[in-house]
Amino acid sequence: MDIGLARTYLAVVATGSFQAAAEKLHLTQTAVSARIRTLEEQLGRPLFVRNKAGAKLTIAGERFLRHATLLVQTWENARRQIAMPAGRSEGVSIGAELSLWDPSLADWLVRMHCDRPDIAVRAEVDSGPRLLEKVREGSLDLAVLHNPSQEPEVVAELLCEEKLVLVTSDPDGAMDPENYIYVDWGAAFAACHEAAAVTPSNPAVTISLGPLARNYLLSVGGSGYFRLGVVKPALDQGRLQLVAGAPEFAHSIYLVYSARREKGLIEMVRGSLRDCFAVGKTIAPVLSALGREH
Repeated sequence: MDIGLARTYLAVVATGSFQAAAEKLHLTQTAVSARIRTLEEQLGRPLFVRNKAGAKLTIAGERFLRHATLLVQTWENARRQIAMPAGRSEGVSIGAELSLWDPSLADWLVRMHCDRPDIAVRAEVDSGPRLLEKVREGSLDLAVLHNPSQEPEVVAELLCEEKLVLVTSDPDGAMDPENYIYVDWGAAFAACHEAAAVTPSNPAVTISLGPLARNYLLSVGGSGYFRLGVVKPALDQGRLQLVAGAPEFAHSIYLVYSARREKGLIEMVRGSLRDCFAVGKTIAPVLSALGREH
């Protein structure tokens, strides 16, 4: 079967309509309809029922979901294995939301270079929903996300239960409301932040990217909520202080992978990622090893 037909079917399932699937695949709606019709002819069963709300799976369509997912995953895995770079025994592809690459996943890349030079690594940055979709379709082995939605055949394993803490550049640990920086950590944080009412409701500075906000804070001063593991070096150096008595918020980070991926590879990556996400870990020993190599 043409893998493109399976991809088109999965796009309709993911978006809930032929039109949305066409936009996602950069095709015309007519082309998507033709592909689904061809697939239905090959399978001998209708896969979707169209209505004003979009496209709903038939019983046969629901049964095909697992097989289509496996087909695409198998194809992606075969394609990567055949294209393996010289000198590499296997490969791993991993994606994460932008804010999670600094520093933990950046550390992980260095660690992989030192500990497993035989493994080819492909790293991507994307939005949470898109990364989850890539894991489901097999173009990514793993992804690191905040609060992923539940998907069939996809494992979402808690990787790190980190805290968001209120820090300040004031040496005495005081927070100046006029210099508060609001960092957008998502809907759950926004709700808790508003309910706690310990910071200004209309901050002068709002930044949607954690690493950018941290660099801004360290450059111009102020206060804001940040991941504890990220600001810990600055806390240890005395460049930042915890605001005493301020509420702390949970910030769950998950490792997402297909239930059908090779377990040995998943176990290896899981262990190294857990080590890098542990609060207080640094890559100093790894960098020292790199220095000895060169």
